Amino acid sequence: MAGSVFDSQIYGDLFTSADVGRLFTDTAEARAMLLVEGALARAQGAAGVIPEDSAAAIGRAVMEVALDPGTLRKPTGQNGVPVPGLIASFRAEMNAPEHAQYVHWGATSQDIMDSALMLRLRQALALIEDDLKLALTGLAKLAQSHATLPMPARTYGQHATPTSFGAVAAAWGAPILSLVNELEKLRPACLLISLSGAAGTSGALGSTATEIRAEMAKALGLADPERSWHTDRTPLLRLMDWMVRVNLALGKLGEDCIALVQTGIGEITLGGAGASSTMPQKQNPVAPSALVALARQGTGLLSILHGSALQQHQRDGAAWFSEWLCLPQIVLGAASAARTGRDLCAGISPNAAAMEAALASGHDMIHAEALSFALARDMPRPDAQTAVKKLCHETGRSGQPLRQLVARDFPQLDIAALFDPAAQLGDAPGEALRFSAKVAELAAS
Repeated sequence: MAGSVFDSQIYGDLFTSADVGRLFTDTAEARAMLLVEGALARAQGAAGVIPEDSAAAIGRAVMEVALDPGTLRKPTGQNGVPVPGLIASFRAEMNAPEHAQYVHWGATSQDIMDSALMLRLRQALALIEDDLKLALTGLAKLAQSHATLPMPARTYGQHATPTSFGAVAAAWGAPILSLVNELEKLRPACLLISLSGAAGTSGALGSTATEIRAEMAKALGLADPERSWHTDRTPLLRLMDWMVRVNLALGKLGEDCIALVQTGIGEITLGGAGASSTMPQKQNPVAPSALVALARQGTGLLSILHGSALQQHQRDGAAWFSEWLCLPQIVLGAASAARTGRDLCAGISPNAAAMEAALASGHDMIHAEALSFALARDMPRPDAQTAVKKLCHETGRSGQPLRQLVARDFPQLDIAALFDPAAQLGDAPGEALRFSAKVAELAAS
């Protein structure tokens, strides 16, 4: 098995990270670091910290030079970071020592790497957001089309009361909608430039540090934190927490889909393939299973990331290395879940006949709560609950449907309405339609 399923030739379509995967390659990282170096040089040239002609030469070179990431392997192993090797190779490729000497002026490796990471995370967020919006479109269609389609709600894995499939789809989509809406505030708060120097003081840049950092932020489209965040990893923690909550929201959808396609239930059908190697009758819930696995992986990796945020003094190499090991996997996991969820939500269909059969199973006891409230109109609620429990026990022993026992003991009740699932949906249809309307509003904004 490959070291990462996201890069695997075998498993890459099962755990596809789509275009986000290209952002977490060595080539993409080197390119992003060079872009940061170019922005740094241009800002310093404008501030008079380095010669303007040197700043212009560096700015042109970062757009023209294509470094082989393989050349950075040995120096990274020696130095613990790729930036010294990157700078050495870039200076050599510039072939203009009078200008190349000003590359990386006053910055430290972490400034370049953290800023380059933020550039890639900005693109990753946009791509994941696009897939989540398409997933929401699929769920909104289900919610609107099936707002009044009754099905059993389940608590602790058992039938509880009737709900609607539209409300179930809305419940799948609500946390996804919240995640998308969070991005408006998350981006400016967490997608930050870094320019703090070796010990977080920007000592080598002196009084120009604030001006240069602000200009770099503007040029790169990142926010200016107005401080050092070398050891305050809160911005990354918040971004990765968002990513893992993407996994969890879609993982919950996956869990429910796995349950709803089980033999004997079959209340939904899934689009796509899922063939067994030996059992031709089966269509396995492959995509939902991938979503559950990705959610489990993400929660574990986020715990490691939290641990790596506990850093010593002004810079902490070991903690930073731990971040490198798990952060890309968190991002790729969220991207994979978003793409898988997008396709899954477009293929889910309800099986109305199976839902009707499920509601009719259990000898009508799914209507016990409604019965207790109906009886409570004419007797104290505790007495009504006791009467219903007694009838349910009799139904369990005799196999006689609950509605027949109710007709026997409480003929004054409207039996047809009381045991009609469509009459017991409560606010489920409204919830489904409100969700659908919110997704439409998001699409129109």
